[in-house]
Amino acid sequence: MARYTGPKTRIARKFGEPIFGPDKVLERRNFPPGQHGQNRRRKTSEYGIQLREKQKAKYTYGVLERQFRNLFDKAARAKGITGEILLQLLECRLDNVVYRMGVAPTRAAARQLVLHRHVTVNGQVVNIPSYHVTPGTVIAVREKSKSLEVITDCLAGFNHSKYPWIEWDEATKSAKFLHVPAREDIPEAIKEQLIVELYSK
Repeated sequence: MARYTGPKTRIARKFGEPIFGPDKVLERRNFPPGQHGQNRRRKTSEYGIQLREKQKAKYTYGVLERQFRNLFDKAARAKGITGEILLQLLECRLDNVVYRMGVAPTRAAARQLVLHRHVTVNGQVVNIPSYHVTPGTVIAVREKSKSLEVITDCLAGFNHSKYPWIEWDEATKSAKFLHVPAREDIPEAIKEQLIVELYSK
């Protein structure tokens, strides 16, 4: 399966949540897409609810099935609560950290900045969106990319105190990844326990 490149509002309407960011269409039409979207009253099974939560997490972080499964297996082997560790691993992806820095408007845009070599990790250019960021790592915008319109527009008025695990340095357009975020600090409305139950069957 290739990465989803279709209409994002359709996916947001499917889940009833603005998972790709503010969505004016979703505000007006907050019901599933399709001919019977408004009249659908069919009860969803337990499996359906769990699958829906997994799909929502995948779309939110822009991860494909195999990558997601690998991250879950890694979380299951680690000590602690599997669901929380899974979300923390997703938060530690380089494209997600770049998005949290306020350098890009969406995770897809952050992924593109990484792929196009606009981002450095500890002074070295890294173009792998799934790169695992560890505490103490410094992520920065490349010197020649700091004047890019998309970056300057995003940074204008961005509140960097929203994410306490990232320390922003305005002078160098860089951020230090201080620590792995706690579950209560991650703002995504994902019920990770449902994903654990789905993979545990």
